[in-house]
Amino acid sequence: MTASKAERTVIPAEEATGPFTRAERYEAGRTIRKRVPRTSHGDWKPAADRPDPIALLERQNEQRLPELVPIRMGRMAATPFAFLRGSATVMAHDLAASPVSGIPVQASGDSHVMNFGLFGTQERNLVFGMNDFHETHPGPWEWDVKRMAASAVVAARHLGGGDSVGADAAASALRAYRAKMAEFAAMGNLQLWYTYLSVDEVMAAVTPEVAKRAQSIVTSARSRTNLQVFAKMTELVDDDFRIIATPPLVTRVDPGPGGRTIETILQEWLNGYRSTLASDRRNLLDKYRLVDAVRKVVGVGSVGTRCFVILLRGEDENDPLFLQVKEAPPSVLEPFTGRGNHANNGKRVVEGQRLLQPAPDIFLGWGSLANAEGRVIDYYVRQLRDMKGGVTIEPGLMRPAGLIQYAGLCGWALALAHARSGDASMISGYLGKSDVFDQAIARFALAYADQTERDHAALEAAIKSGRVEAQGDGGN
Repeated sequence: MTASKAERTVIPAEEATGPFTRAERYEAGRTIRKRVPRTSHGDWKPAADRPDPIALLERQNEQRLPELVPIRMGRMAATPFAFLRGSATVMAHDLAASPVSGIPVQASGDSHVMNFGLFGTQERNLVFGMNDFHETHPGPWEWDVKRMAASAVVAARHLGGGDSVGADAAASALRAYRAKMAEFAAMGNLQLWYTYLSVDEVMAAVTPEVAKRAQSIVTSARSRTNLQVFAKMTELVDDDFRIIATPPLVTRVDPGPGGRTIETILQEWLNGYRSTLASDRRNLLDKYRLVDAVRKVVGVGSVGTRCFVILLRGEDENDPLFLQVKEAPPSVLEPFTGRGNHANNGKRVVEGQRLLQPAPDIFLGWGSLANAEGRVIDYYVRQLRDMKGGVTIEPGLMRPAGLIQYAGLCGWALALAHARSGDASMISGYLGKSDVFDQAIARFALAYADQTERDHAALEAAIKSGRVEAQGDGGN
């Protein structure tokens, strides 16, 4: 899709570079308030020519696997919170006309509260941060902040907490974002680069009751190793292990005419992906051989994109390696910020993740592959479930009060990601020391949560009328 000039968000070059000293950059950020008042971010009203949200989703679905699209629509129709998680493209269109300071970062593009969690460092320490980067793209930091805050309000309603809890959760996220950005602005470049949010810091930042609940998530994440995945996902078939198929979510794929197996095709892909790794990682990958591969349905918004799980084996069955190969379509931000420097969207995701995440997966890489129709599809790869964990925002599993504290952790982690890729001093100067910006975003979040509910109702109506086909699958 190509956006008109009116749709594009222009980032002024003079503000992207900024003055030299930390104090000058802070002052430059503060000065921007005159042109873009912080209170202006609190306004939300759908434009008169706002695109039909269902049409935007249908446009995305055109490039997805048609047999999986009904599952995507079924998952998004489940609740307004599920709809928001799957509708990053809708919110990107809505935010494109919103005020921005002009201070660029490597934006997440999909920073809702379920896209944060625990992951393991190379040293096998657990840290908290952003964990989904499929929409990452250079863009305004405000868009990520607004999506995070809006998702906190929708999540609060989902938990039965009401708008008072939602406003508190959004304000908690913004308060943490503003405070941590000020801390990061005072750091040296290397100190900032080596900074991460450890599990100990997470536990210290929440109440004892929430820490007790969080400990079970930490314990679960520590257990999610390659051996745990191997025991859960494989079975012995003809003297070798194979991934268990559980249609429609985990399926074996017929690659189409030509007689080539999906394993043969993916082995060719692996050969190309290998070249995107550093030499030490290539050496490690070479110690494994491909054993099996399946297609797996993942997430909410990602359903319908092509995603494979590959099982590789090292010395024996106690040395498995699971890689997730995931399609990388263009970012939902691209129509409004420009194409960027990457010809391959898999590379866009990987390099964006390396900027935003303090401890990226050692097997992060990318590649491309032509499908049966000859269309070239970009992919990125990472390990599957390697010490990854996250909260479950569902009634009975999270209390509204816990959401408020969790939203604060998300704001902390988002500030770190933006400080790593952007100018923390300029952003901190714009935010200031008061809660003016926090309250503006909380006001926006409440209004946009109402919009999300209207859009979700529109999807329900489209399903009821037969315009959209939806299918339940028991996933989330």
